Amino acid sequence: MDVKAMKKLLENTKQSRVNFINKYQKSKDYYQNKNDITIKNGGESKTKEDDAAKKEKNPLRPADNRVSSNFHQLLVDQEAGYLATKPPSIDVGDDKTNEEIKNTLGDNFALRLNELVVDAANAGVAWLHYWIDDDGQFRYALVSPDQVTPIYSSDLNRKLVALRRSYQEFDPDSGKDIWVHEYWDDTSVTAFRSKDEQFTDLEPIEDRFNVYDLTTDELIGTSSVNNHGFGRIPFIAFPKNKEQQPDLYHYKGLIDVYDKIYNGYVNDLDDIQQVILILKNYGGQNLDEFREDLKRYKSIKLRSMGGGDDSGVDQLTIDIPTEARNSMLETTKTNIFVHAQGIDPTDFKTNNATGTAIKMLYSHLELKAAKTEAYFRDALTELVRAIMRWLNIKDADSVRINQTWTRTAIQNDVERAQVVSQLANYTSKEAIAKANPIVEDWQEELKDQQEDLKNRTDGFGNPNNLNGDDDDEQEDSKKS
Repeated sequence: MDVKAMKKLLENTKQSRVNFINKYQKSKDYYQNKNDITIKNGGESKTKEDDAAKKEKNPLRPADNRVSSNFHQLLVDQEAGYLATKPPSIDVGDDKTNEEIKNTLGDNFALRLNELVVDAANAGVAWLHYWIDDDGQFRYALVSPDQVTPIYSSDLNRKLVALRRSYQEFDPDSGKDIWVHEYWDDTSVTAFRSKDEQFTDLEPIEDRFNVYDLTTDELIGTSSVNNHGFGRIPFIAFPKNKEQQPDLYHYKGLIDVYDKIYNGYVNDLDDIQQVILILKNYGGQNLDEFREDLKRYKSIKLRSMGGGDDSGVDQLTIDIPTEARNSMLETTKTNIFVHAQGIDPTDFKTNNATGTAIKMLYSHLELKAAKTEAYFRDALTELVRAIMRWLNIKDADSVRINQTWTRTAIQNDVERAQVVSQLANYTSKEAIAKANPIVEDWQEELKDQQEDLKNRTDGFGNPNNLNGDDDDEQEDSKKS
């Protein structure tokens, strides 16, 4: 792709990119507890008095506390922990291939999957990029959602036909940050640079990729184009839902209402401490004398004005509708967890709950997690097939890939163990291993069972002497 075509692509995708980034940034702000209530404080929760109220001579309303409630982060991490604390097990029908896939995904696969769930919840879609490093090893990493702008076909298949990736990078030559723009298709990637995000001085990065001689494998130069050789764009989308809508916008208004009521409540509590005394017919000279008399003598001077005298001291205070506000706060919080399909941690007070009660507690979260899992399954299958192609598995694009996802939740292990025990004689070993509450990895459990069976036999299916029977037979032969 030349500079002119790239610049046109950047301009055509600019507005959609800006709209996406704005939504993602708002979700990220709420995830970092920088709700809209804190915009005036630069995103920081603060308790303070409002200088503007003082300037307007409003002594009754000087408080302006702005503390945000971190519901969004709680709800996002709740789903990520429930769905992706334990990585799903992958089964392609061959134990050796399963082990190679597991090793390629690495020990940190569960953490990467957890991060994908968080990114997808905040952006509506998370992105993963894979490549082959200089040592020929398959690698993958998460890409920040605000860097990626996908380009899909207009037909019903919605195939990913191209991808734009834009991000800032430090340029050692100029000592400044520059913008790097990459254009990916199914055969190659072309890299460009510009001084800013407005594509000023857009030009190819001629030294971006090394070029090797295919016959001698020697470095012969550099280029702005690299033929990645995957036959498809090496980026995988992990969408949160069909519309790729961030979770925040299902309940953002409710969080804002909660923040408004809560901080208004705190402001009133601060303001109520500012008791204003109204003096009628004060007999002293000035307010300093009034404060001194009140401090020293616990009394003040008043003038008598004769009949109908109303001399005295009144208090000007603020009444707080406590019951109405508490009710509204509780109702709003309940609605937040309902619309977000989460679990209110303060609402579960049952001890020794049965399995059915626990399932009811997790029912809304399970619905949300199951939907996320459905979209992640396709994306994870694509990643596994990419690994299998790298492993040169002949049927990599057609073999059936089974995924077993494990939820992380409070559970009644005693009930589960009883069910497993009752069904053990009528159910396959694989199903029992998967349902066993004390088993972390069902595939390892089956291997351990096979190993135990070998230790109990002589290799030909005959049981080993575990009870000393051979010694008894030898003793009998001596007697005979």
